[in-house]
Amino acid sequence: MFKNLKNDIPAAVVVFFVAIPLCLGIALASGAPLFSGLIAGIVGGIVVGAISGSSLGVSGPAAGLAAIVLAALATLGSYENFLVAVVLGGVIQIVFGILRAGIIGYYFPSSVIKGMLTGIGIIIVLKQIPHFFGYDADPEGDWAFFQVDGENTFSELGNIISNISPGATTVAIIGMAILILWEAVLSKKFKIFKLIQGPLVAVAVGIIFYLLTKDSDSLRISADHLVAVPVPDDFDSFLGQFTFPNFSVITNPQIWVTGFTIALVASLETLLCVEATDKLDPRKRTTPTNRELFAQGTGNLISGLIGGLPITQVIVRSSANIQSGGQTKMSAIIHGFLLLISVILIPTVLNLIPLSVLAAILFLVGYKLAKPALFKEMYQKGMFQFIPFIVTILGIVFGDLLIGISLGLAIGIVVILIKSYQNSHFLNIEKSEDNNNEEVVKMTLAQEVTFINKGAIIKELDKLSENSTVQIDTRRTRYLDNDIIEVFDDFKIKAKDRNIDVILVSERGKEKNPESYAEFFSRKKIEEFTIGE
Repeated sequence: MFKNLKNDIPAAVVVFFVAIPLCLGIALASGAPLFSGLIAGIVGGIVVGAISGSSLGVSGPAAGLAAIVLAALATLGSYENFLVAVVLGGVIQIVFGILRAGIIGYYFPSSVIKGMLTGIGIIIVLKQIPHFFGYDADPEGDWAFFQVDGENTFSELGNIISNISPGATTVAIIGMAILILWEAVLSKKFKIFKLIQGPLVAVAVGIIFYLLTKDSDSLRISADHLVAVPVPDDFDSFLGQFTFPNFSVITNPQIWVTGFTIALVASLETLLCVEATDKLDPRKRTTPTNRELFAQGTGNLISGLIGGLPITQVIVRSSANIQSGGQTKMSAIIHGFLLLISVILIPTVLNLIPLSVLAAILFLVGYKLAKPALFKEMYQKGMFQFIPFIVTILGIVFGDLLIGISLGLAIGIVVILIKSYQNSHFLNIEKSEDNNNEEVVKMTLAQEVTFINKGAIIKELDKLSENSTVQIDTRRTRYLDNDIIEVFDDFKIKAKDRNIDVILVSERGKEKNPESYAEFFSRKKIEEFTIGE
């Protein structure tokens, strides 16, 4: 863990700058105290980062839970009551991990995961454009299409024209130029520029720009366009920002419903992010998903106990970590400590950072996730890969993460059904060598044949010519659904009327016109036909 600090520390700094506005923005979008977002970020970095088996994943408050938190606060009456649900959600996630529910994470199609990454990249770019130009009506971290400020993703872009801040835009352009120059030129020529990350320099320049222009009429950046970390008067007031759950409401059924909802949604988002992060990992390491659920549950348990928002692994911070050269989980842990130290010691310095500079950093993160070359690559892989990919992107852009993933999975299931329909059997038509020269059709069934394949088999059987012979070869079949047996039984009756000879080819040999396929298979003393037992 400590062998790669020269890479992990610079990456942690970048993730730290990305995390600050997101933690605060998600708390604002959730209707929760601002400090609750920072608590979740600190716990997600230090606690979850230490327990997790993910090398590059970074956890913290998630935009996908903002709507759930907002609705729960209205239903449960107070933030203290809501924290009980967060604690229960953490316990339930720990149970998920013990029950090995993390295996679900391995069943998301690659096309959907790539669509998720690309969709999030597009959303980041679209959502950061207003902040880039100094129009901050919608809080950072609100990734949903319909925003908390009453606008949507695209109508918000239309409002920029009349609300451009010259100072915020100027420093954002300067920050963007520094980031591009740092990555494309300086870091490749000089080692020192690999240790000192471009985002750190961009933020420093942003602070200097703000201080130099705060008295300027044209370039002054207003307080609305700066980071807004709560500033305590002393250490006691800092401790006073922590809130504790009201366990007297634990018998309220609505608390348990909210807790289970948090556990379910947080677990799904985490598993999706784990799969995506593993794909982005240059070393292609595999995260143990059950351990990840246990880590997330522990994080939510602790976060809820001290007043924090629910936690998941989040792709924006994880991808920023990867793009910045993070190598081990130390980058996530260090970013958590940086959050903790900064909110205690230098909150006033953090509040000098222009949001437009942070928007420039996120802008590049989003672009790298949604590179145009990826669309060409997915298109070349064929429609069965491209369509779920595109549908996932559209669902995320015009809905939210879970909507996009659900639509992508639905299309993926349809693709599976289509391919299963197509691959239920192999049909080989030959001419026999007997005197009648009758047509012999050899139908070789696949290894597994279920009710999904029923339509394809019926279609091929109905196409058989009169006075022909069909050989149904089940020697490769390992599972044959009862629905398919019934199809063959029904076809036997039709075959007599059309003078079609039916021959069953199995490991027992050939049996011509068995009285009943169901009876034939039942003689093997198996309810659903399994060759080889």
